[in-house]
Amino acid sequence: MESTFAEFGLPGEPGTDEFWAAARTPASVPVAGGGWATLFLWRGSPASIGFESWSEPVPLRRWGDTDCWYAKVIMPARLRVTYQVITGAAAYADPFNPVGAGGDRSIAATPDAPAQPHWPVIGPADVLPVPRVRLRWTGERLGGRRTVRVHPAGGGGPIVLLLDGDDWLYLHPAMTAFDSAVAHGEMPAVTLVFLPARARDVEFGCRPELWEAIREELLPLVAESGVPADHDRLVVAGQSLGGLSAMYAALEFPDLVSGVACQSASFWWTPDAANLADPMAGPVGGAIAARLRERPDLSGLRVAFDVGEHEARMLPHCELVETLTEQAGATVRISRSASAHDRAGWRHALIRDVAWVLARS
Repeated sequence: MESTFAEFGLPGEPGTDEFWAAARTPASVPVAGGGWATLFLWRGSPASIGFESWSEPVPLRRWGDTDCWYAKVIMPARLRVTYQVITGAAAYADPFNPVGAGGDRSIAATPDAPAQPHWPVIGPADVLPVPRVRLRWTGERLGGRRTVRVHPAGGGGPIVLLLDGDDWLYLHPAMTAFDSAVAHGEMPAVTLVFLPARARDVEFGCRPELWEAIREELLPLVAESGVPADHDRLVVAGQSLGGLSAMYAALEFPDLVSGVACQSASFWWTPDAANLADPMAGPVGGAIAARLRERPDLSGLRVAFDVGEHEARMLPHCELVETLTEQAGATVRISRSASAHDRAGWRHALIRDVAWVLARS
């Protein structure tokens, strides 16, 4: 069994001080036929590895009677995935992995996964910087109160509305990444608006009230904040249900939205999807495809679509919407990320696609 660890470059007997001092995982080695064998370690107690959307949890095995618990997981080529170590009712970041996503998550990437420039390595204990401008939005249309952060990257420019904004503030350092992309000349200066969701299953389900409230309540608040911004251009970036809502806004509020960047959008959604045993088994392309078949004029719209290579069931829904959007006259970019349904894979597409949407011919 020693080869289980020696092939990953770990010295010494598992469970010894020498072994733990050198432990840096996950570590991957190629397997015959393609893909990777990836080693995960945990010290002290029974546990499992819980992956975000890509796989069912993988239990860890104990090495003899030591405090070393491990799993060798076969991963496909080109995969970046968020995971946690689950022990009992608790979930933790991997203490042997310096790449975190919030305080209780880590990110694993196979060696052939593309780099993600502009996104710094953030450890689980690190506190992410947040924009100094904080708006208190008490929504009359939506009800409730939420905190919206605003950041002028590069001095401010077109407004980029980031749906699920708290994830991009507290799990992944989007403010830092956008600042870097602007500083390197890969996108124009922008004004980021981080919009948190309260009840995303309801708010993002092709709901006009959300976009009426954004137009009539939130954007005026941003204008009054004094943050420099080009209020004539609004780009919406969303993932999963957020991507669905972003595309819905472009269709139903064309005077509001000038561009969309959506990753792994939930284009399987229909008004009754929540009542189905398998929501993805409904009509291909869902409500958005049905709306696109009415051939709205999208000639002034730029839309960047991205979906994970490992999201097999999402692909038919996304592919149909991509085709219909282009047929309706929009300028379209289509790409695939080395991930499943996972923000760790979406974040490179977020920067790249917002830059593309804002590019002027």
